[in-house]
Amino acid sequence: MSKWWQEAIGYQIYPRSFKDTNHDGLGDINGIREKLSYLKELGVDFIWITPIYESPNVDNGYDISDYCAISADFGTMAEFQCLVQEAHDLDIKIIMDLVINHTSNQHYWFQESRKGGDNDYRDFYIWHPPVDGKEPNDWHAIFGGSVWEYDDLRGEYYFHAFAKEQPDLNWDSPAMRQKIFEMIEWWIEQGIDGFRIDAISHIKKDDWHRPFDFADVNGNYKNIEGIDVYLKELSALLKKHQVMSVGEANGVKAEEATAWVGEHGYFDMIFEFEHIDLWRTRNDEGIDLLSFKNALIRWQEALADGRGWNALYMENHDVPRSISAFGNDSLAYRTLSGKALAMTFMLLQGTPFIYQGQEIGMINNQFESIAQIDAVDSINLYESLIETGATIEEAMQVISGTTRDNARTPMQWDASTFAGFSEKEPWLAINENKNWLNVVEEQRNSASIYHFYKQLIALRKENPTFINGKFHYIELNSAHLFCYERKDDQACFTIVVNLGGTEQTCDYLSALQNQEIILANYEEDVTDCLRPYEARLYRK
Repeated sequence: MSKWWQEAIGYQIYPRSFKDTNHDGLGDINGIREKLSYLKELGVDFIWITPIYESPNVDNGYDISDYCAISADFGTMAEFQCLVQEAHDLDIKIIMDLVINHTSNQHYWFQESRKGGDNDYRDFYIWHPPVDGKEPNDWHAIFGGSVWEYDDLRGEYYFHAFAKEQPDLNWDSPAMRQKIFEMIEWWIEQGIDGFRIDAISHIKKDDWHRPFDFADVNGNYKNIEGIDVYLKELSALLKKHQVMSVGEANGVKAEEATAWVGEHGYFDMIFEFEHIDLWRTRNDEGIDLLSFKNALIRWQEALADGRGWNALYMENHDVPRSISAFGNDSLAYRTLSGKALAMTFMLLQGTPFIYQGQEIGMINNQFESIAQIDAVDSINLYESLIETGATIEEAMQVISGTTRDNARTPMQWDASTFAGFSEKEPWLAINENKNWLNVVEEQRNSASIYHFYKQLIALRKENPTFINGKFHYIELNSAHLFCYERKDDQACFTIVVNLGGTEQTCDYLSALQNQEIILANYEEDVTDCLRPYEARLYRK
C-alpha cells in the first residue's frame, strides 16, 4: 500500500521571494497563506518551506541563530500556526527545512562553545588548535576559502563546510545530538508533517590528515565512512514519529541508494545530485545529455521493485532555472523545452517536487553587476575570478549563468511594477520578462507551461500506473532522445522526449503508431521524427 507522500505532488517555497504582504520587499508567511488556494488549484499536496527561522541571513536563513524562533522578516509563530492549520484544511501538508549540519555563528550554542573550558557547549562544534601556527589542514570550503576560521576568544580554529559564519556542528557530541533531537520533536509538536534535511551527507568528516581532494571539492566531508552511526539515530527518531523525510544527499551514488532510502534506509527519499550540476562555477560547459539521462536511469533502476523511492526534481533554490540550464530560454523554444523537461521528470517513479516559478517556466535573470547578487558563494567566486585576471565583464558572464540567485528572483504573479510580488522594490531584482512571463498570463493561455504541469499532475493522480508501475528505459538511436515506459497490469504509458534543439529521426515511433497520444507539446503529429524539444505521452 502506498504511503501518502508516494502519491503526492510537492512544491518548494523560497519564502523570501514568494509573496510579500507587509510591503517591505521580503516575502513572508502571510504571503504563503494568501497563495494556498493557488497551490491547491495547481494540484499541490505538500509544500516544503525553506528556512524561516531566526537568522542573520548570511546564507539566506541557512545560518540559523535560533531553531525555535520565527524570523521577524517572515512573521510570527502565531502566523505560522495559522499557515499550518489553513494548509491542513485544504489537505496540503507542511514540510520544514531541517538544517543540522551547521548553525549561525550567532547561535547561543556557538557563543558558549567559544568559551571552551568546562562549558556545557564546548564540544558542540568542531575545534582544532593551530598546527605550526596556521590552519590544521588545506581543505577548502564549498563557498570558497579554507574550511577553518580562527577564533580569538577560544584561541582555536573552528570548521565550516560552507561560509565562515556557518560553523559545523560536532555530531560526535552526544549532548549536541540530544539538543538537536529535542528541537526536532518540538517542531513535530507544532503540527508539521515532515522535514527536508539540509546538507545531511556532510555531517561526518574525514581524517584531518588526509590531503584535500581537488578533484572533488567537498569530498573530504561528504558521505564519509561512519556517517551511518549518526543517520541511524536520526532515522529512528523520524520513524518513531512517522513524519516524512527527504534528505539532501550530495555525494550519495545510486549504488548506495538502498542504504539511504526504503524500508531499511535512513529516509523516505533523498535528493541526489548526479543529474544536477550543484555548485557550478562555469557556464561554458554545455549540457551532457547522455550523462543527464544515464543519471536518471541509474536512480530509477537502483530503487525499482520496491527497493526505495525517488525524489524527482529539476529545480531548487541552489541551482539556475532548468529551462536556461537544460533547455532553451529563447522566445521560440522556452515553452517547448519547459514542457519537455516537465514530461521528462514528472512521470518517473518517485515524488515530484516543483520549485516556485518552475510551473510557469521562469528562466534565468541577466545580472549585470555584482551589486545585484546576494548569494555568498557567487560573490566569493566573483572575487576569485577578478583576482585571477578576469575582467568584470568576463566574471559577470560566469556569475550570471551560474548563480543561485537565478532561482531566487521574486515570483512573477502578474505584469505590475513589482510583478505582483510586492508593492515595494524587492530584496532581489525582478526579471524584466515579468511583463509577459507571469502567473496571470500563463493561466490565461491554455497552451502554457502552467497548464501542461496541471495536465501532468492530473495524469499522475488519475493513473496509479505512474505511482506503482515499473520503469523501463528504451534505448533509441540518439543521445538527445529519452524514452521510457511506465507499466503495470492495468496500463502501459510510453514517454518519448527530444531533449535537444535539433530534429531527431526516431524509428521507434513507428512501433507506437497504433497507440494514443494523450499529451504532447506540439499540436500536430509527425510520425517519423521528433522536432526540437518535442515531448509525447502515449497510452497503449
